[in-house]
Amino acid sequence: MSAQTSTSTAPATTSSLDAGLIWFDGQIVPEAEAKVSVLTHALHYGTSVFEGIRAYETERGAAVFRLREHSKRLLDSAKIMGMPAPWSVEEIDRAILETIRANERQSCYIRPLIWYGAESLGVNPGRNKLHMMVATLPWGIYLGDDAVRKGASLLTSSWRRSSGDIMPTKAKAGGNYVNSVLANADARELGFDEALLLDKEGFVAEGSGENVFFLRDGVLYAIAHSVNLRGITRDTVITLARDMGTIVESTMATRDELYTADEAFMVGTAAEVTPIASIDKRAIGTGVAGPYGLAMRERYLDVVSGRLPEYHEWLTFVYE
Repeated sequence: MSAQTSTSTAPATTSSLDAGLIWFDGQIVPEAEAKVSVLTHALHYGTSVFEGIRAYETERGAAVFRLREHSKRLLDSAKIMGMPAPWSVEEIDRAILETIRANERQSCYIRPLIWYGAESLGVNPGRNKLHMMVATLPWGIYLGDDAVRKGASLLTSSWRRSSGDIMPTKAKAGGNYVNSVLANADARELGFDEALLLDKEGFVAEGSGENVFFLRDGVLYAIAHSVNLRGITRDTVITLARDMGTIVESTMATRDELYTADEAFMVGTAAEVTPIASIDKRAIGTGVAGPYGLAMRERYLDVVSGRLPEYHEWLTFVYE
């Protein structure tokens, strides 16, 4: 049989992510049936927007943390990208809750995605239909248990964070994350846990998918930068820190300022609160996970798991 007429007899593969049932354009379908064309515009040009959300197990069942804020940010990203998304915040909320219930999850990572389809191939996406899906996945500690217990090791990346006049940095867009993938891959290849990205002027921007904080002389500094995504976890940690009596200031910093911090840690939906032990092989503080970062992680996990009723307004209980 010639190469032109041969057909594959290899069995169809399934994902190892254990996504189960997917919300796909309004229907709940098995993951294997949630298919897109290889000519999908987003596959070729990165024209998608997404969110990372978590649901945690609580005494009242699964609860999604800050669902409304994530759904709104998804639509904000679409607006920035010029995508005429037809869904409302309420409809996205419902799709997420429906997917969790369909999979009977008690805790999970949630990935909603909006993307351009395959009606037309070319840089202009306007002739393509918009699609949306929601997947829920089992999810553990993002950087691993050792990174939390001992503190993560970071490498300042040679890849700079894109500026706002190059890429729409306030949109959680698929194409933006090539920058993060390259930085993270280099750090991992060299034996580090995560990358630290600077902007074009040399100021600290963020990790490949996390915001950064550092502690000095009892003051908590939140890295503030025009190129960073507006972090929902960052906002949460600032609120918790102030409620704990900590002075919090937003600042821009160079990486050498982080070298001399008493402590530093990263925050994000996936990373939650992860202490930093070293940057560029320079010990931060004592070179292990610091007590403030560990206390903040414990406080954060108490909040998202529903153990602190005063923060229940941030939780959407799935099965009520």
